[in-house]
Amino acid sequence: MQDALLDVTRFWLDRGVDGFRLDTINFYYADKQLRDNPALPKEQRNATIAPSVNPYNHQEHVYSKNQPENLEFLARFRALLDEYPGSAAVGEVGDAQRGLEIMGEYTAGNDRVQMCYAFEFLAKDPLPATRVVEVLNKVDDVASDGWACWAFSNHDVIRHASRWELSAAAMRAYATLILCLRGSVCLYQGEELGLHEADVAFEDLQDPYGIEFWPEFKGRDGCRTPMVWEPSNSHGGFTAGDPWLPVSRDHLHSAVATQEDDSSALLHHYRRAIALRNTHKALSKGSHDGVKAMGDVVHFTRHHDDQTVFCAINLSDEPATLDLPEGSWVTIGSELCCTAPGPVGLVQLGGWQVAIALKT
Repeated sequence: MQDALLDVTRFWLDRGVDGFRLDTINFYYADKQLRDNPALPKEQRNATIAPSVNPYNHQEHVYSKNQPENLEFLARFRALLDEYPGSAAVGEVGDAQRGLEIMGEYTAGNDRVQMCYAFEFLAKDPLPATRVVEVLNKVDDVASDGWACWAFSNHDVIRHASRWELSAAAMRAYATLILCLRGSVCLYQGEELGLHEADVAFEDLQDPYGIEFWPEFKGRDGCRTPMVWEPSNSHGGFTAGDPWLPVSRDHLHSAVATQEDDSSALLHHYRRAIALRNTHKALSKGSHDGVKAMGDVVHFTRHHDDQTVFCAINLSDEPATLDLPEGSWVTIGSELCCTAPGPVGLVQLGGWQVAIALKT
């Protein structure tokens, strides 16, 4: 089986693909004795990777995943990738209790996958500054030699614009935050347009999950509706035929073509934030000195070679003030409406405002 999978991998690498996303990367092996998982106590259960109505959440998955043989296969997979310079893989770690720890195990060193993403930032609960700090500190503790891949939305969860009830200003702040954190980033189609969760009628559902557990869990189709490219037809320019899922009428107002003509649109904010990340290696590849919170403000310093960048993001609509670290700094990211420090190094942030500075 391993040989067959690696043959398929080589088939696509020979045709020029740049890499792979490995679904549920920690599920590939089960216990050799096929033992039953024990029950998971109710107080340890959560709905991070599966809805609460799913009996999957009632088990402690000690035998059905996270087996040591998995790492041996990933070493063979990585050796094959290394034959094709520039190719990479991102793994989806599905584990509600040990996700970050497994992410560290699966990305440590140079003989496993280059990056993994867990579900900590895909949770239903809002993402305050304290939670960002908690997650990044846990990564430093259990995955310091690994490399995370962060996401706020994907094909399995309610879009974060709806999940966290974000304003337009909040969407910009979170976009800037994720593109400044240590790690890689997955942006889910439509989040750069500010799309909210679509309301999909039961008769239009395609997701077996939603059909089975309706109405307690309405499935994942609300985040899977087609990308809206232009607003001139009911399918948003996605197809001339009938799409798998209907396009939300509310999404048409946020189509790419509409936002292209508006320099203040969220789409352009994402592009500018990505460009800033790519321009400064400290943001794209650097280490950090620990992520901290002061009230609702997340702040940290990124380092790469001789470059140091300070980031502060206000995750609330209330103004805040903090001090720059010692040294001489110049503001960058003015195109993201970043605030400039005062003459004595005092940073004053408005609601949902960001400060990014380069050490000189």
